Amino acid sequence: MQLTPVIAIHLAAALAATAIGSIALWARKGATQRPRLHRAAGYAWVTLMVATAVSAIFISGGPGPRWGSFGLIHLLIPVTLGMLVLSFVFLARRNIDGHRKTMQRVYIGACVVAGGFTLLPDRFLGHSLWSALGVI
Repeated sequence: MQLTPVIAIHLAAALAATAIGSIALWARKGATQRPRLHRAAGYAWVTLMVATAVSAIFISGGPGPRWGSFGLIHLLIPVTLGMLVLSFVFLARRNIDGHRKTMQRVYIGACVVAGGFTLLPDRFLGHSLWSALGVI
């Protein structure tokens, strides 16, 4: 697999979302809360997550079971988009605890766990990283 424009967009959005999402979560943690930073970083994070999910539609799935050009990894697209919508439903209903838990779970699941799987040697980013380090 080579770096196509769609993969570059997906990679840039995912990396930026991982960084900005941590800022959004941090801004509401602890005794000193920063609501303006939380809101700005949160909207940026949601935008980046939507860009990441939408761009993933145009990337063919890896090995394993497939349905056309979609693999199992593509099941994360509707889950991610649905959870983002759910978090805003919680906000509209003033359910801050539900919003917080949903956003934390999306960040952990989509940015940390799914991002960790991209470092496997058979994935594009993992192969690029490990070969550049001389490990494979």
